[in-house]
Amino acid sequence: MNQSFSVRSLTVAVALMAAGAAAHAGLTIPTNALVANSVQAFSSEATDAFAAGSVTITPLGNATSPTDGSYSFPITSITIGKGLSIAGGQASGSALQLTRLAKGAGTVGVTIANFTINYQTKQVLADTTPLGGTTAKQSPLYNFQTQTPLGIKYKFPLTITAHEVLDQLTLTPEMNATMKSALKLTPALAAALDSITTFGTLTQDILVAFRSKPVSATPYVPAP
Repeated sequence: MNQSFSVRSLTVAVALMAAGAAAHAGLTIPTNALVANSVQAFSSEATDAFAAGSVTITPLGNATSPTDGSYSFPITSITIGKGLSIAGGQASGSALQLTRLAKGAGTVGVTIANFTINYQTKQVLADTTPLGGTTAKQSPLYNFQTQTPLGIKYKFPLTITAHEVLDQLTLTPEMNATMKSALKLTPALAAALDSITTFGTLTQDILVAFRSKPVSATPYVPAP
C-alpha cells in the first residue's frame, strides 16, 4: 500500500470520526493502531519514597519503561466530548505492579492497570488489585492539573501531532489507603507516602501514523 495514501486515508478517517463525534458526545475512538503514548514520569520525591520503602515497580502488559523512573502506556482509545473536546483517554492493557518485601508477610504489593484519564473530573482511574486480593474496577488513582493543554499541530502535507502534559499528580484518598494496606507500610513509610506533594507528570503524545503493529486493547488482568 502506498504510504502517503494510507496516512492520508487515516487522517481523513480521524477527521470524519471526530466530526461525527460532535453530534454524538461520548463516542469512543480506538487509537491502538496509532503512534499514541502516555508517559508517566515519577517525581524525585516519589522515587525517593519508593526507594526508602524498598518498593519495586514493574511494568506489565503493554507498559514499558523507556527511562529510569518513567513508564510508557500505549493510548488505546479516546472519548470525544462536547464541542470536539477530549473527555477521556484510556490505556487498556497496561499495568504497573508495586511490590516490596514486608517483614513477617513476605512479598506484598498492588497492581494498577487499564488506566483512564477523565478530563471532566481531572482524575486518573485504574483497576486496582492488591496481590491475592479482589480488583476494584476503575478506582480513582490520581488527581491532576493541566500544565500544557492538549495542542494539535498540522505540518504540511500529512503530519498531525498532539501533545499534552498533566502535572501535580496526587494520590486520591482511596489509593492512599490502598497503598498503605497492600504494601503493609510501617508508620514511618506511611508518613513518607503522605509527605509526597506530587507523583510527577503524565505526558500524552499522539502522531497520526500507524504503528508497525497495533497494540492489544484487551484489559490487563493480574495473575491470581
